[in-house]
Amino acid sequence: MHESVPGGHRRRLPRWILPAASCALLVTVTTVVLMVRTGNSACAAPVAATPVAAGPLAAGESRSGKATHYDATGGGNCSFEASGPGLYVALSPSEYAAGAACGGYLDVTNARGTVRVKVTDQCPGCPAGHIDLSKEAFARLGALATGELAVTYRTVVNPALPGPITVRVKDGASRWWFAARIDNHGNPLSRVEVKTASGWAALDRTDYNYWLKPDGAGPGPFTIRIVDSRGHTAAATGVSLAPEQVQRTSVRMYATSIPSSDVPRSPSPARSDLPPSEASSPEPGGGGALPSSAMPSATRPRC
Repeated sequence: MHESVPGGHRRRLPRWILPAASCALLVTVTTVVLMVRTGNSACAAPVAATPVAAGPLAAGESRSGKATHYDATGGGNCSFEASGPGLYVALSPSEYAAGAACGGYLDVTNARGTVRVKVTDQCPGCPAGHIDLSKEAFARLGALATGELAVTYRTVVNPALPGPITVRVKDGASRWWFAARIDNHGNPLSRVEVKTASGWAALDRTDYNYWLKPDGAGPGPFTIRIVDSRGHTAAATGVSLAPEQVQRTSVRMYATSIPSSDVPRSPSPARSDLPPSEASSPEPGGGGALPSSAMPSATRPRC
């Protein structure tokens, strides 16, 4: 159903035949309706369908649409490690928002129940309102043979965290070019910074979910400050310049006592573990990164 491309990102095969035919039929029907209305002023105007909202999902926002399924392993455009079958979702390009949705969670609901899924991928062929679930997630809501389900989906605010923040430095990184991917942050991220000799430097977000500093950040070890979409801030210290190694820190993005909610809430006040002169915003804590060897086992067609 998908073809692999360099970098581990998947692309959906084109689905243009049926959408094109549908669009052509829509144009024809619209033309007929307009002709009838012109010839007879008593004819009622056609009722326009409510369009599916496009653009990134706001915190706690709910949308209606449809769900399909594919062979997801947890990897994909967000560059997370492929960890095998699990509860994942790929979003349309507008909702994927150039990687801004990566690592967040959705609650997907139909008459059968609700399943919580992590955003790990992009579905290039999906219009807004069409989400592509892993088979394991889809099966919670209906039989795989169904192929497609009507659903509502909502962003989860402050979901339960799977563990402390992890950092993965990208292959090819050096003291002259720095890139890192963050995981286990719960809410989508809004900003990532690295501490340099001259102060905090903002990193550039990529659509494959790495944060870059093209002119490098030095030899390390690094302190990385992470800010999520709800304003929670955490600092991971002792991150090594060790490309392709998942480094598990000892810091969580927010306190585990913060409730998971579908309703936007203001984040709890955070304390700072860095001197006030070194922090531009409060930080709930800093945690040194541990080497991976120390890790415990563990819609409508567009016209």
